[in-house]
Amino acid sequence: MSGWLPFEPDALHEGADPRLAGGRLTIDLAALAANYRLLARQAAPAAVAGVVKADAYGLGAGHVAPVLWDAGCRTFFVALPEEGIAVRAILPEADIFVLNGLFGPEAAPAYGEYRLLPVLGSPTDLSCWEAFGWDGDAPRPCAIHVDTGMNRLGLTPEEAVAFAEENALTGAITPRLLMSHLACADDPDHPLSRRQLESFQAVRQAFSGIDSSLANSSGTFLGADFAFNLVRPGIALYGGRPVNGAANPMKTVVTAEARVVQVRQAKAGETVSYGATHTLARDTTIAVVSAGYADGYHRASSGSGVPLRQVAGGGHGFLHDRKVPVLGRVTMDLTMFDVTDLGADAVSVGDWVELFGPNIAVDDAAAAAGTISYELLTSLGKRYHRHYVSPHG
Repeated sequence: MSGWLPFEPDALHEGADPRLAGGRLTIDLAALAANYRLLARQAAPAAVAGVVKADAYGLGAGHVAPVLWDAGCRTFFVALPEEGIAVRAILPEADIFVLNGLFGPEAAPAYGEYRLLPVLGSPTDLSCWEAFGWDGDAPRPCAIHVDTGMNRLGLTPEEAVAFAEENALTGAITPRLLMSHLACADDPDHPLSRRQLESFQAVRQAFSGIDSSLANSSGTFLGADFAFNLVRPGIALYGGRPVNGAANPMKTVVTAEARVVQVRQAKAGETVSYGATHTLARDTTIAVVSAGYADGYHRASSGSGVPLRQVAGGGHGFLHDRKVPVLGRVTMDLTMFDVTDLGADAVSVGDWVELFGPNIAVDDAAAAAGTISYELLTSLGKRYHRHYVSPHG
């Protein structure tokens, strides 16, 4: 026998064995709770829901949802019924809305069994839900989604008003919430947001007596007119910047780091990584770290030449109190960083390079890859060791 003891995850540790993992994620649940409380102050007197779809944006709904509940959240949004079933197992008393609606009559019984609230956004959804009862003649609770300019999901304003008038007579469905979704709220000056607001207000007149919800993370910062009864933040809960061009008021929730697996010396004129896209302008110390696009560190973050793209915090890691640029193409399992300026022998195998976190904002790391923080978080791979910092200290 080798005497090797396997890693046994506990309540605050998940994923790969920390002794063997090439990367680690630190997820600060206290910061998550603080972000929820900040959004609650911003939205007051409206209530604040928690959007925990896509496994809480890749951070683990099993950890995130209870923290939000303890912070005062009572309403949750997921994309798929299976996500809702998972959250129901954790939070038996929560209101759980399923954003992607109904997939057909065969899916409806699961909503009843697990007390999930479908967000109905098409005439087909309405017909399907009307045909299905939770239990005999019991009401059929749901949300009604009206499209006000996103052209993704939702009834047209005309369809929504017609449904409201018909349902007032039949009582076939019991709407709990009227909602729409803002397309451009992260740009506070975009005129579409005001047009969507006006369209939503007009439809809302046909749905008296039920709550209304329009604002996402960014919309929560557009002012009281957009708050209505309930706001639905997602990325802001997880530390993403809610408003483009403005300081981020949210606390950092996720720190991603990768382990240095080799330090090597290369000469001026040599090239780095696939495609030989980066030619070294000087003798260079290269730190090779154990994370790549299989771990959600996107290939588009690659350094493509000299000088590197000057995106604030992008195309860089953070090591020993300095930003260090990516060299050459990011590969599936490995990324190279230029650590020359840290000094001779400053970097060792086993050191950890921050990919994003308190020193490299997640939005900046995403911008370097030509994407957004949502995609960066939800594409984090399974090879990280995950440590959850308790909200209780």
